[in-house]
Amino acid sequence: MTTKTNALKLFLFLVPLFTLAQTATINGVVLDEQQLPIEGVNIKTEAEGTQTNSNGFYELIVPSNTNVNLVYSHISHKNVSVTVNLKNGEIFEFNPVMKMSVEQMSTVVLNGKKRKDVEGIVTIEPKLLRAIPSANPGVENILLSLPGVNNNNELSTQYSVRGGNYDENLVYVNGIEVYRPFLVRSGQQEGLSFVNSDLVANVDFSAGGFQAKYGDKLSSVLDITYKKPIGFGTSADLSLLGGSVAIETASKDSKFTGIAGVRYRDNSLLVSAKETETNYNPTFLDAQTYLTYQFTDRLELSFLGNASLNRYNYEPQTRQTNFGTLDNPLALLVFYEGQERDSYQTLFGAIQGSYQVNENVKVNLVASTYHTTEEEHFDIFAQYRLGEVNSNIGDEDLGEVDFSEGIGSQLNHGRNDLDALITTVEHKGTADINDNEIKWSIKYTNEDIRDRLIEWEVIDSAGFSINPPGAGGFNEEPYEPDSFPITAFQNVQARNNTQINRLQAYLQWSKRATLGGADVRYNAGIRSHSWNVTDDNINGASQTVISPRAQFAIKPDWEKDMLFRISGGLYYQPPFYRELRDANGMVQANVKAQESFHLVLGNDYSFKMWDRPFKLTTEAYYKKLSDVNPYTVENVRIRYRANNTAEAYAYGLDLRLNGEFVPGTESWFSFGYLKTEENINNRGYIARPTDQRLKFAALFQDYVPNLPNFKMYLNLVYNTGLPGGSPSYADPYDYPLRLPDYKRADVGFQFVLVDDKKQYTSGWKKPFKALSLGLEIFNVFDVQNSITNTWVRDVYSKRQYAIPNYLTPRVFNVRTSMRF
Repeated sequence: MTTKTNALKLFLFLVPLFTLAQTATINGVVLDEQQLPIEGVNIKTEAEGTQTNSNGFYELIVPSNTNVNLVYSHISHKNVSVTVNLKNGEIFEFNPVMKMSVEQMSTVVLNGKKRKDVEGIVTIEPKLLRAIPSANPGVENILLSLPGVNNNNELSTQYSVRGGNYDENLVYVNGIEVYRPFLVRSGQQEGLSFVNSDLVANVDFSAGGFQAKYGDKLSSVLDITYKKPIGFGTSADLSLLGGSVAIETASKDSKFTGIAGVRYRDNSLLVSAKETETNYNPTFLDAQTYLTYQFTDRLELSFLGNASLNRYNYEPQTRQTNFGTLDNPLALLVFYEGQERDSYQTLFGAIQGSYQVNENVKVNLVASTYHTTEEEHFDIFAQYRLGEVNSNIGDEDLGEVDFSEGIGSQLNHGRNDLDALITTVEHKGTADINDNEIKWSIKYTNEDIRDRLIEWEVIDSAGFSINPPGAGGFNEEPYEPDSFPITAFQNVQARNNTQINRLQAYLQWSKRATLGGADVRYNAGIRSHSWNVTDDNINGASQTVISPRAQFAIKPDWEKDMLFRISGGLYYQPPFYRELRDANGMVQANVKAQESFHLVLGNDYSFKMWDRPFKLTTEAYYKKLSDVNPYTVENVRIRYRANNTAEAYAYGLDLRLNGEFVPGTESWFSFGYLKTEENINNRGYIARPTDQRLKFAALFQDYVPNLPNFKMYLNLVYNTGLPGGSPSYADPYDYPLRLPDYKRADVGFQFVLVDDKKQYTSGWKKPFKALSLGLEIFNVFDVQNSITNTWVRDVYSKRQYAIPNYLTPRVFNVRTSMRF
C-alpha cells in the first residue's frame, strides 16, 4: 500500500472534525454568605449559559482573548456580574459569593496570566505561531526568540536551553508527553515537529526551575494545549514550503468537540538553494486530531492522535565550496554518486478520562502509545579535489580550481533500522482544600526498542586508504609504505533489543496567601523515578532517584508593579535509549541518571511607556551538574559516551523586554549570556558543545499607519559560535574550536484582505472569515552560516582543512492563509 493511499485513508478517517475559534473555560463553586454551595444558580453570557448542580459546581466555555460578561442569578439571591478575559484554552476558577442583601459586585476583569508569571512561565499567543516568518515556522521558531533558547540551524526544530542539549527538553500536549524520532541526523531530514500550530490554543514555556508536576528532564518544559472548538470552521495555509488544512466542529449541546489537521512539508526550496546540487524528493506528511466528549457535567473523555509519514530521498550530485583568504583562495570541489533513502513513520494515540469527584477533587486517567519505525539506508561515494582558485578577474575560468593540492575519495555506507514502542499509563489528580492545591500522579512506562546500527566510512587520499583515528597517525604514503592493514576509517555495528520499565510519581502542594501587604505564592513538590534496563546482550540494571523542587513568589504592595520569584531543586534525567547507547552503538545498562541542581532568581517589572503596557523580565540562573554523560553533536545528531564520567556547570542571565512598541501589537527583544563547561575524567574544564555565550533576538511586528492591513513581521537572531568545529572523532581537549557566529534575519510582509474587523456580505470574499497574502524573505542579508565542517586532507603537506558546511542562503517564499 503506497504512502499516498495511507495518507488519504487517514485523512478521510479524521475529516469529521475542526476551526480556529478560540475558547477558554471558567468553572467553580457558587457559595452563599455561610460558604455553603447554592444549587440552581443560572450563569449566562450573551451567547451561552449553564446552571450549578447540587454541589454548587458549574463549568462554562467562553470566547477567549475578549471581555466576556457573566451574570450569576438566583431567585433568592442578588445577581453577581463579572467580566473575564482569558487566554486560549485557559481553565480559570472563580467562586463567587451571592448575598441576600441588595448588593452587586462591581465589574472586575479576571485574567489567569498572573498565575503563570509567578511560576516563571512564558505564555505565547498562538496567532504568533502562524504569523512569524521562518524556514521552520511554528512553536519552536518562536521559542528561539526567547533568551536562553538557542539553535544555530534553521533547518532544525530542535533547541537547547541554558546549556542543555536537544534531549533535555520536555514537550507536553494536553498534559501528555510526546516524543520525537530517534535517528534523525540532519535538520533537513526532520520534516515536521509534533506540534501542529493550527490546533494550538495555548503555549506555556519554562526555561528552568519548573514544578514537580513536570517530568524528569534537565532543561525546559514546553506545555501545549490544543483547542476545544465551539462551532464549525475550516482553515488553510499554503506556501512554497508546503501547506496545512484544519477543520473543527462541535455538537449543538457542546458535549462533543473535534479538531483535526493535516500538514505537508517540502524542504526542496531550502535544500535546492544550498551549495550542493541534488536530486531531492522529500515527503513530510502528518495528520492529527483532538476529540472530546462530555458524558456528564463531571465526566469527560478525550482522544489525542497523530500519524506521521516522512520519507527522505537524497541524491547529491556536485558541490563547490570556496574558502580561504584573498591572498590564498581555495575551493573544495566534490562529485557524488549514490543516494540516501530514509523513512520515519510514527503513530501516537492517547486516551484521557477526567472525572470531577466533587467541587474540590478532580482525577484523570491517561493511556498512551507511541510507535516509531525508522530506516536510514545510504551509500554515497564522493570524489573531491582541493586546490587553488583562479582569482584573475577577466579570465574565463574565474573561480575554478586551477591546481589541485589534494585529491581523494570517501565512501559512506549505512543500514540503520529502529523500531520503538513506548506505552504509558498514568493516574493524576488535583484537590483544592481551603487555600491549598494538592496535585499528585503515578505513571508507568514501558519502552521496547529494537535497533540495528551498521555504519562505516572509508577515506582514500591519492589512492591510499587513510587510517582510522587512534591507529598511529596519518599515512606517509605515497612516500613510505604503510604497514597497517586497510581498515574502515569509522566502523560501527551493533544490534540491540532493549526493554526499559519506568515507574514515576509526584506529589505537589501550592498555596496563595498574604504576607504583610504582599501577595505571595508557595509551591513545593517531590518526584520519584525508578527504572530498570534489560537487553539481550548485557546484564540488566535498575536505579531510583528522588527529586525535590520548590518555588516562592512575592508581589510587594508597591507603587511599581514588581514581582520577585525564586525556584530550584534537584532535577534528574534518567537515561533514554539514546543516552544508553555508546559511540560503538552498544547499550550500557549501568548509565546513571544525570543530576542537576537548579537555582533561578527572577523579577518581572510591568510598567507603562507611551501609554502602552510593557514588561521587563530578568532571570539569573545557576546549574550544578553531576554524573554527566558526555556527548558530541554533529548537525543535530547526538552521540553519547554512555559512561557518566563528567561534571559540569552552567550559569547565565536572561533579559526580555516585551510590549506594544507599535500600538495593538506585541513585540519583544531578548538578550542572554551563558557560560557552561564540563570536566571529563578530571582533565579540567572545557566548553560544553552547547556553550552559547551571547544571544540577541528580536521579534517585531509593525504595520503601515495609513494602511493597517499591510503588516510586517521581523524575526532576528544573533548567536555567538558554538564549539563543534573540530572533527567528530577528535578529542575536544585537543581541538577546542568554535564555529563562526550565527546571524540571521527573516522578514515577512502580509496583506490582510479579510479579518474579524473586515467582513463581506457579497462578492468572492464573502465565504472567507479571514484571508491574507504574504511574501517572506528568509536570511535577508544572505549570511553564510555554517553548522559543521568537512575535514579534507592535503596529501602533500599532511594538513587538514576545515571546509564549512553552509546553511541556507537568501530564499523567497510566498504564502496565503485563509479561514472559512
